[in-house]
Amino acid sequence: MSASKKTKSKSVTSPAPATKSTAANPVAKKKIAVATVQGTAPTPVAMLAPKPAAAPAVKAVTPAAKPVANKPVLTTISARIDVGFGNALFVRGEGAGLSWDQGRAMECVEDTLWRITLAESARAYTFKFLINDVTWSAGPDFTAACGTNVTLTPEF
Repeated sequence: MSASKKTKSKSVTSPAPATKSTAANPVAKKKIAVATVQGTAPTPVAMLAPKPAAAPAVKAVTPAAKPVANKPVLTTISARIDVGFGNALFVRGEGAGLSWDQGRAMECVEDTLWRITLAESARAYTFKFLINDVTWSAGPDFTAACGTNVTLTPEF
């Protein structure tokens, strides 16, 4: 050999050969994961398996509130007067359903009691009585607040 070549020999260590088990493991070990909830002891995940499906939850049905029908605010005007057999009493004025130009007939409910019911009005009614829608009652105009029942005795 020629000049001095020195070879350093390195010692090489190889890893241990991997061994594979040739026998099949008939009972495989299952790993159980552990879930922890803060403040409690660990609970195995196997115990947290889903529960069998239950019937779907039925919402409690509360009966819907029925809307309250608004009762109309009615005004009843009554007159105590005997207008004579064959005559009728009328009312004219201002307010819902009344006019100064044409009277509305009142209903005879007794021998000397006449009545009319008027619909709701935004303001008070101002009115006068007429016999046969021709002869006006004497004195000033009468008034009635909306939603009231008044009984008057007109003079002719």
